[in-house]
Amino acid sequence: MASKKNTVVFEDYFPAMMEKLGTEGFMKELTNGFQLLMDREKKVITFESLKKNSALLGLEGMNDDELRCMPREGDLDGDGALDEMEFCTLMFRLSPALMNNSKELLEEAIYPFH
Repeated sequence: MASKKNTVVFEDYFPAMMEKLGTEGFMKELTNGFQLLMDREKKVITFESLKKNSALLGLEGMNDDELRCMPREGDLDGDGALDEMEFCTLMFRLSPALMNNSKELLEEAIYPFH
């Protein structure tokens, strides 16, 4: 992710990661990313945990407004934080290539031996 004056530009490396790691490996990497960013006590990503841990994923150049955008954009249940499912959903939504292939990816995840 790169930051440009109140706009976050996301470089989509997810398709290459998916191709290299496969569905299961990619989902494990998303889970690892979630765990790096989450609040250890609350087990969710909050603005505070994102601010504290963002440098671990190369996001240290983002300002507070940009960091607040992530939980706000992905929060589906209105609690102001991201649980693991909301985080993974947001990551897929941020990747146009993954969204275009989401049906195939879902089928591969659900029916890995077909």
